[in-house]
Amino acid sequence: MFSLPSGFASVILAFAPLFRRSVWSAAHLLLLGAILAPGKRTVTSVLRIVGLGSEKRFQNYHRVLNRVRWSSRAASHILLRLLVHSFVSSGPLVVGLDDTIERRWGRKIQARGIYRDPVRSSHSHFVKTSGLRWLTLMLLVEIPWAGRIWALPFLTVLAPSERYHRKRRQRHKTLLDWGRQMLLQLRRWLPECPLVLVADSGYAALEFLGHLTHRKRPITCITRLRLDAQLYDPAPPRRKGQMGRPRRKGVRLPSLQQRLTDRKTVWRSITVPHWYGTGPRTIQLATGTAVWYRIASPVVPIRWVLIRDPQQQFRPQALLCTATQVAPWQIVQWFVLRWQLESTYAEVRAHLGVESQRQWNDLAIARTTPCLLALFSLVTLFAADLHRRGQLRLRSASWYHKSQLTFSDTIAAVRQQLWTGSLFAGSPPRQDQMEIPSALLQHLTEALCYAA
Repeated sequence: MFSLPSGFASVILAFAPLFRRSVWSAAHLLLLGAILAPGKRTVTSVLRIVGLGSEKRFQNYHRVLNRVRWSSRAASHILLRLLVHSFVSSGPLVVGLDDTIERRWGRKIQARGIYRDPVRSSHSHFVKTSGLRWLTLMLLVEIPWAGRIWALPFLTVLAPSERYHRKRRQRHKTLLDWGRQMLLQLRRWLPECPLVLVADSGYAALEFLGHLTHRKRPITCITRLRLDAQLYDPAPPRRKGQMGRPRRKGVRLPSLQQRLTDRKTVWRSITVPHWYGTGPRTIQLATGTAVWYRIASPVVPIRWVLIRDPQQQFRPQALLCTATQVAPWQIVQWFVLRWQLESTYAEVRAHLGVESQRQWNDLAIARTTPCLLALFSLVTLFAADLHRRGQLRLRSASWYHKSQLTFSDTIAAVRQQLWTGSLFAGSPPRQDQMEIPSALLQHLTEALCYAA
C-alpha cells in the first residue's frame, strides 16, 4: 500500500535484520500505521488505518508484539546509531534519564504498582496512581527546523514494582539500578564517545555516581545537589612511611547552605539562553570543587554550582558535575535541557497514543510503550529527510502565528508525505485534479470520521 520516499525507506530498512522475512511485512506495517493512526494505538486501530480492517489473520499482527522473537535492545542500538549520524556532528553526547508513569489498571497487568503521580501532584498535594513505571534514555540534540533542543528517546525499560519482584522471590531493582545498567549499556555501544548525563535529584546518589565516575571511560553526571551535603577537601597526599589506611577525604568544608549566607561568597551573573522554555534568563552563580563523601559510600570528586535568582522568583538551588574541569555556565546550560524530557513525555501522550494501548500480555506490555516512545525519534528522523528536501512547512493561521515548527507540525508533515507519496504517485501531473480510487476515498473518509 505504501510507496515510501528513499529517505524514509533507508530508516525503516535499518530495522529489517531484526525480524524474519515473514514477520517483517507485518512489523513495518504496524510501524507506519502507528504513525498514521489518530487516537488509540491499539493493533486493531493500526490495521484499520492501513486498510486492513477485513484482514482475517489479524492475530499475526498481535503476535509481532506478544510472541515473535526479536530484540528490542538491538532495535534501540540501531535507533541510537541513526540519531547520532543525523543530529550529532561533534562534541560530547548529552543524554537525559528520567522516568514516567503509564496509568494502567487491571489484575492481569503484573508489573504495575502504586506510585506518586508526577503530573497531578504538587508540593502541597499528593496524588497516587496505579500504573507501570518506565525509565527512558533520551538524546538531547538541537533540531534545525525547530530552533531548539529536543529529547529523542532511544532506550526504554520497564521498572516493575517491588510487589512484582517480591511475589516472584526476586531481588528488587530500584530505578538507580536500572539507570546504571542502561548507562553502562550505552557506554558499551559508544565506547570512545564522551558522554554527559543530565538527571533529576533522584539520581544524586553516591553509589550511582561512583559507578559511573570511577571507570576507565567515565560518564559525566550532572544533577541537583542537596544544600546540606557533606563536602570535603580532597585527601592530602600520603607521606613516605605513613602507616594505616589511605585517607579518603580532607577537612570538612562549609555546606552550600552556609555559603548562601556568607558574604565572602563570590557571585557571578550569567545569562542562560533557554531557561526551561521561557527564553533568556539572567541568574547568579557561585562555584567550587570538593569531594562528596559519606560513610560506606564511594568518594566522588565534584564541581558544585550554587544558583540564585536576582528577581527572587525561585529558591536557591545547587547542581553538581562529576567532571571538575567543566565550566559552571556549561553545567547550568546542560542541566536546564532536562526540561525537554518532560516535553517529550507530553508530546508522546498527545500525538503518539502512549497510555492508549490495551495489551495484557507481559511481553507485549514490555514492547509496546518503548516502541511508541521510539516513534517520536523515528518521526524526527523522517522529518530530517523532509527538511533536507525543503518539504517541511510551517502551519499557521490568522489567529496563531508560529516562528518555529513544533512536533505537531513535524508529524503532520510526515503523515502527509506517507499519504500523498503512496496514494497519488500515479496521478497525472495536474495541480487542480488528482484521481482517487473509490475504495481509497471510502477508506480515507472513514478514517477522518472516526478520528478522535
